[in-house]
Amino acid sequence: MLIKNAKLSDGTMVDLLLQKGKIVGMLQNMPAHGEEVIDAQGRTVLPGFIDLHCHWRTPGFEYKEDVASGSAAAAAGGYTYVTLMPNTKPVCSSAEQAHAVMQQAEEIGICGAMQTVSITENFDGHTLDHLKTLPEDLRFITEDGKGVQNNEVMAKAFAICAQRDLVLMSHAEDMEISKWDYRLAENLETVRNLHLSEYYGTRLHLCHVSTKEAVAAIADAKRKGVPVTCEVTPHHIWFADLDYRVNPPIRKQEDVDALIAAIQNGTVDAIATDHAPHSDEDKAKGAAGMIGLETAFGVCYTKLCRERGLDLYYLEALMSRFPAAILGLEGKGAIQVGADADLVLVDLDTPYVVDKNTMHSKSHNTPFDGVTLYGRVDLTIRGGKITYQR
Repeated sequence: MLIKNAKLSDGTMVDLLLQKGKIVGMLQNMPAHGEEVIDAQGRTVLPGFIDLHCHWRTPGFEYKEDVASGSAAAAAGGYTYVTLMPNTKPVCSSAEQAHAVMQQAEEIGICGAMQTVSITENFDGHTLDHLKTLPEDLRFITEDGKGVQNNEVMAKAFAICAQRDLVLMSHAEDMEISKWDYRLAENLETVRNLHLSEYYGTRLHLCHVSTKEAVAAIADAKRKGVPVTCEVTPHHIWFADLDYRVNPPIRKQEDVDALIAAIQNGTVDAIATDHAPHSDEDKAKGAAGMIGLETAFGVCYTKLCRERGLDLYYLEALMSRFPAAILGLEGKGAIQVGADADLVLVDLDTPYVVDKNTMHSKSHNTPFDGVTLYGRVDLTIRGGKITYQR
């Protein structure tokens, strides 16, 4: 495949030659020799987006989303790789279950996936034995959706992770306190987990950071050399004081400003969607979360680049290069000769209106419905093959 007349995030015009799933040529005015030719017409080409935090609901909740619909939604949003959370039914606590989901994603072939494993077995809050036998391709564990509440259990989990070179992804929420104060619940668990990371030297990744206090604590920990990375979601940098149930909740404008400042100063390592599909019935009953794969780039480009002046090259890093580094994905997250041919073509200039009824997810739970955005995804390529075309 030959992609002609594309613009890189730094403004450079380039033609890209793709062969056998790799980028093999980057030149201007490259002649075609029988390849499939795509004329980008000056639109911007970026490395395929990589999501650190996603729910495809398989197994057990396929009526909300399944691997096929989740893959389609990912591709429509420019994603070529996602990280799946273990709060399924049954909870993903075994290598067999994780590998089954990952294999299903590969068979569908639209979007790669890495399945995380629960910190405690079946989310029981105390059993950690399964962590001692995880194979080397499963290095990320999380209790997403609830967090580990017991301090002794969490300390032991951090110790095991340090011994086995596992990365602990933290859903920071003290669930006793979140019954009456969600802010304090996130802040206390954030500080606890940062201290455990420092104490044991364990790699910690903090999910969906949402408060000004939490991001300040992370900045302090980074200055001390604590091995921590963190993510923020598109909805936490867009909405303030919105009555739409997500966990952690939509915060105040001062939190939004603090998160964006933390993105600009390098404290935040990645933007992750926390794509959380629900049926209309479940949402009406109070289920927390929103879909996010198909709106993420438009939201971030509109809010961060157009409104706040963030350089597009840095947004590219937050959505591609930095997540690839956190996950240890070689050959992904950058456009260069030898890299995987995972690419997304975006139109930065034409406004579009979000329509939940045209999305590829099974679910429609999004407060972005009707919002005008810039940064429309027009084409997604994974491994040199088109996975989405507008």
